[in-house]
Amino acid sequence: MDTIFALASAQGKAGVAVVRISGPRAHAALSVLTQRDMTKRGMRMCAIRDMQGHHLDDALVLNFFAPSSFTGEDVVELQLHGSVAVVTAVLRTLGRIDGLRLADPGEFTRRAMENGKLDLSQVEGLADLIDAETESQRRQAQEVLSGRLGDVAERWRVDLIRAASLIEAVIDFADEDIPTDVTPEVSALIKKVIGELREETDGVQIAERIRSGFEVAIVGAPNVGKSTLLNALAGRDAAITSEYAGTTRDVIEVRMDLSGLAVTFLDTAGLRETSDAVEKMGISRAKNRAERADLRVLLAESALDLDIAVRDDDILVRPKADLRENSFKAVSGLTGEGVSNLISEIASILKTRSANAGVATRERHRIAMERAETALDAAQALLSDQFDQYEMVAEELRTAIRSLESLVGRVDVENLLDEIFASFCLGK
Repeated sequence: MDTIFALASAQGKAGVAVVRISGPRAHAALSVLTQRDMTKRGMRMCAIRDMQGHHLDDALVLNFFAPSSFTGEDVVELQLHGSVAVVTAVLRTLGRIDGLRLADPGEFTRRAMENGKLDLSQVEGLADLIDAETESQRRQAQEVLSGRLGDVAERWRVDLIRAASLIEAVIDFADEDIPTDVTPEVSALIKKVIGELREETDGVQIAERIRSGFEVAIVGAPNVGKSTLLNALAGRDAAITSEYAGTTRDVIEVRMDLSGLAVTFLDTAGLRETSDAVEKMGISRAKNRAERADLRVLLAESALDLDIAVRDDDILVRPKADLRENSFKAVSGLTGEGVSNLISEIASILKTRSANAGVATRERHRIAMERAETALDAAQALLSDQFDQYEMVAEELRTAIRSLESLVGRVDVENLLDEIFASFCLGK
């Protein structure tokens, strides 16, 4: 196996830069860089030199030995001064050592998975942690990275293996007397797993929204102050405002951290009848995005004033609070009146929804769990026929077990790995 290396910290000038080396020749490469015997585990300060013995930098060197490392291989980490020139010189020297090559994107993490240090769901959690922008995303990613989804999937798998073993025992000894009827225990195990699967599947959509961000659409007639409200929410001029109706033609997006949640606010074209072909396209897009949004702020006197189907969770606020004698349930992006109350209401609704999030966070997880649930539903139905259908019950249980194994990357995920690891940087 090749020994790989890469810059594990961010590109560019920094106080400290970390270069990681992993593979069977990691410690030999370190000995070349330091011109010392570096086969002992631990941490020490060393002078780093090139192949001609020229001094490149003084580094804090960390030695790890397989399998007690991130990748499960021999690993060396060099904490260098974060000069671009220093990092370039060290990487160039590593590239000239026999048996070493620059790592591919995500290759360190891929090796960690292949060596049993992480399962696939933990790899996804690590990717989410690197991309996390808000507190809720950080907490969610840490939970997945900790292996909680794998633990849940393993618990389901153990229950189903128990159920399958009972069924297989009946099949194998069909000609002998079975002392007890296994159907009640098998049925109870299947029912338990189905219930937990459904609960977890129901939480995937919200969990995925925490990971990717909620969408909140501002909807209203032309010239009611939607763009001004968006600018007030964003704290900057994100959208053009004008006294002329129909100024906003396309959907304008502003991404924010709202009470620890990633939220994208959408300023949509004003809803009205128009003969302008371009404005018609904008209105059509506005309706489509508003329909797909997680939450909608209706800026209108009444929801009946808008040509859209009203939802129970729509937030109705009256526009232009600064021009009203009675500004109850009204908002003004121009003066800021009512904006803080609106933000609090949006945050409260989204936090309440977030409380129902499961530990599974991706569409891939949902599909695997639904596939397992479908197989278990079929197995439960077949159990009513008892011995005559036990072989089919066993096959459905095996299908469910394979689906759960794909959840953590044990089977049927090779086609996903290249795509997943391509999103990682070289040093991960």
